[in-house]
Amino acid sequence: MTHQMVKAATAVTAGGSLLVLSGLTLAVTVIALTIATPLFVIFSPVLVPALIAAALLATGLVTSGGFGVAAVTVLSWIYRYVSGRHPAAADQWDSAGMKLASRAREMKDRAAQLTGAAAS
Repeated sequence: MTHQMVKAATAVTAGGSLLVLSGLTLAVTVIALTIATPLFVIFSPVLVPALIAAALLATGLVTSGGFGVAAVTVLSWIYRYVSGRHPAAADQWDSAGMKLASRAREMKDRAAQLTGAAAS
């Protein structure tokens, strides 16, 4: 019984303190927004284009970084594949290549048969 009381008291204390912290954060946010709104209105001709430019710059940098990581990953995989270190999914890659080559041979033979039959 005492163990459950301690759990309940701890939960109420933690929940209450988090609720107070949430209320304080909301109050500070409302006050800061009330103070900053006139500044946003005054400086909006400068801030809006600056924010758009910053967003485009950040998007470009993140995209560039992502493509760079992808390129390094692919180049690393290709190096391991060529050097015979058997990277992940190499068997699937080989199987797909064999299936593609087999289909290409079948299509070539079929085309030869059709053109041979049309010529006679």
